[in-house]
Amino acid sequence: MDEVFKALADPTRRELLDELFRRDGQSLSELEERFEMSRFGVMKHLKLLEEAGLVVTRRRGREKLHFLNPVPIRLVHDRWVSKYAEPWAAGLSDLKSRLETPMENTEKIFEIYIRTSPERLWEAITDSETRSKYMFGNRIETDWQPGSAYRMTNPRADGPLGEGEVLEVDPPRRLVQTMRALWGEDVKAQGTSRITWEIEQVEDSCRLTVTHDQLREGANEQLYGGWPMILSGLKTWLETGETLTTPGSIMYTR
Repeated sequence: MDEVFKALADPTRRELLDELFRRDGQSLSELEERFEMSRFGVMKHLKLLEEAGLVVTRRRGREKLHFLNPVPIRLVHDRWVSKYAEPWAAGLSDLKSRLETPMENTEKIFEIYIRTSPERLWEAITDSETRSKYMFGNRIETDWQPGSAYRMTNPRADGPLGEGEVLEVDPPRRLVQTMRALWGEDVKAQGTSRITWEIEQVEDSCRLTVTHDQLREGANEQLYGGWPMILSGLKTWLETGETLTTPGSIMYTR
C-alpha cells in the first residue's frame, strides 16, 4: 500500500494515470509528447507507477505499451473505505470511479500480487466452489480441458450468466478461455471476448495477470468492470480465508 500512496502523491503521476485513462495502451513516446519534461523524467514517473502496480506494460513489436491497472485502487477501497461512512473519502472514491469506468481500447490488463503458491492460486481459479467465494457467487461448469465448453451459473440466477470455450490449459501457469456474457440483452450483443490468466511466482508470492481482450471498441463496461472486485476478493480469500462484503462481492449472494 505504501507504494500506491507514494505514487498517487505526485501530481505528474496522477496526470499520467489520467492520460492512460483517456487512452489506454500508450507508448513512452506518445506519453512524452503530452508532458513538458524530458523523456527520462517521464520514464522515472512511469517506473514508480509500475512498481506500485498502477501501470502494467506489454511489448508490441519494438514498442512497450502502458496500461492502467485499477486493482490497487480497489484494494485500498476494500481495506478501508467500504468499512466506514464515506464522506471523508470522497476524493479517493472519485479516483476509484474514474479508473474503473470505460476506456476506449479493446484490451484490458489487470495485475495483482497474492501471497500464495502457484498451485493454490491455480486451484482457486479452476475450482468452482472456490470461485464462488470471490466471483459474485458464480460457479463454473467445465472439465478445464482444451476445447471443452464451460458455463457460468449462479443458484439465484434464472439461467446461465456466461458461456465460452477453454482454449489453453497449462497448470499452474496459464489459462486461456473465451467468454460470452449472457446476463442481459445489452451484453449478449457484445459477442465473444477472451480472458487470459497468467501466474508467475515471485519469491513467496504470485503475480497474477488477467488480460481481457478481443473486446469490441467501446465495449460495455459490464464485461470487464468487475475485474478489480474479483481479483481483490481472490487475494483476500487466499490470504485470509475471508470473503469480502463490498457490493460487488455479494452480488447474487443474498
